[in-house]
Amino acid sequence: MEYSKGNIESGLTPITSPWMDNLFNQGALLTDLLEKYGSPINIHQLQSFSTNISIFREALDNLDLSYQIYYARKANKCTSLVKRAFHDKIGVDTASFKELRQCIKLGGNSENVVLTSAIKTSDQIELAIEHQIPIILDNWDEILLTIKTARKLGKKANIGLRISGFSVAGEKLYSRFGFDIDSIRDLIFKDLKELEAEDAFDINGLHFHLDGYSTSQRGKALSDSLELAEDLSQQDIHIKFIDIGGGITMNYLKDEDEWNSFQHKLKDAVLQNNNTETFNNNGLGFENIDGVLKGKLNTYPFFNKVNGVTFLEEVLHFKNEANLSNASRLKSQNIQFRMEPGRSLLNQVGMTVAKVVHRKRDAKGQWLVGLDMNMSQMMSSSADFLLDPFVIFKEEASGPEVDVFFTGAYCLERDVLLKRKITLPNLPAIDDIVIFVNTAGYMMHFFETEAHLFDLSTNLSTSKDSSLNLVDFEEDAM
Repeated sequence: MEYSKGNIESGLTPITSPWMDNLFNQGALLTDLLEKYGSPINIHQLQSFSTNISIFREALDNLDLSYQIYYARKANKCTSLVKRAFHDKIGVDTASFKELRQCIKLGGNSENVVLTSAIKTSDQIELAIEHQIPIILDNWDEILLTIKTARKLGKKANIGLRISGFSVAGEKLYSRFGFDIDSIRDLIFKDLKELEAEDAFDINGLHFHLDGYSTSQRGKALSDSLELAEDLSQQDIHIKFIDIGGGITMNYLKDEDEWNSFQHKLKDAVLQNNNTETFNNNGLGFENIDGVLKGKLNTYPFFNKVNGVTFLEEVLHFKNEANLSNASRLKSQNIQFRMEPGRSLLNQVGMTVAKVVHRKRDAKGQWLVGLDMNMSQMMSSSADFLLDPFVIFKEEASGPEVDVFFTGAYCLERDVLLKRKITLPNLPAIDDIVIFVNTAGYMMHFFETEAHLFDLSTNLSTSKDSSLNLVDFEEDAM
């Protein structure tokens, strides 16, 4: 068997790790895994997860900060990653009752679990209070529910307040989450005082999670949160932690020029009404309106010079008007720094593997290669997953080159797994293998469904990176 990356001469070449490269050369093993567990399978390499944790730890240790890292569980549902997070002594951010309950069963406690759900039901609040898990309160109704539940249980809740509405460069940032920072002081000193809420909870922290990936916005939000914490301390409310949430960028791609070239070609194709780069002229957010290019690329920014640790450092080195950095203020105010990375902790951790079921030409003459998977098994909020896939051919590739689109198993016209055209050295055969790399963060599970009564994909984990055998993979128990 031999393998090839799609779009050999051009495209969007993903960064891959040695463990991925080793599996590309083990087509027989991947065939055995697909036969045993069905298609598709998600493979996770746990040591890569631990390596990402260590890299963030080292950066925060170098700044001499008190900190806690929480893995954002919503990014991937595998329990193997939760277990590894606890093993590596970081926390887990939970966003539902089942996530919270499962983390507690796996050893989670008040020191290594936080509840940040967008919608917090009474069972979530009660479970969190029983175990003294910090609850990040988002709105007035959650405050009332928490007070009611805490008084019923006869236990104080451990809470943080989510805040939003930060002003950056004269613009007030919108978020549907959190309390407006401009009204938070009235909430604490007036509204909560009227409720005599001090018997129900202690305000131990502040939390925010901004949309987008601007380090200056996050730096300013952290700075404003530190100012708020300083004001609160004057009123004997001592903030113990500030949590900046997630959204720490990662870099998927090897080559910035490829990333820029792709965007240039797509824009030009849409503007010229001659878009053959994507399936059925999908502009991925760009539109031609009366000869004018409108819109923007509606995907994750897959190439990022500033990513991971450098992103984090820019946030922590942000300085206020008094020229004091966020890092120095966190230390001087004796506040623990917290963050909840998901995608960036899952960088290079996973791949999705599927087999070819059929090949066909459509009415436009396009080759459609049907895979035994569906679009929900590799889907995020991005309009497309802009990484070239890899194909393992069971027979030696002999040409000619062919442009293909990979399609899925749903009875929907839109079930096209990658909107971008992929050029291969020849047409894949039935049972050839297609691999999508670096899918662990948000791509595998975030939108996965059981429509058509299809089984959910099987999730496998290993800690080895070479000389792999069938027995080296453990099926995840949900």
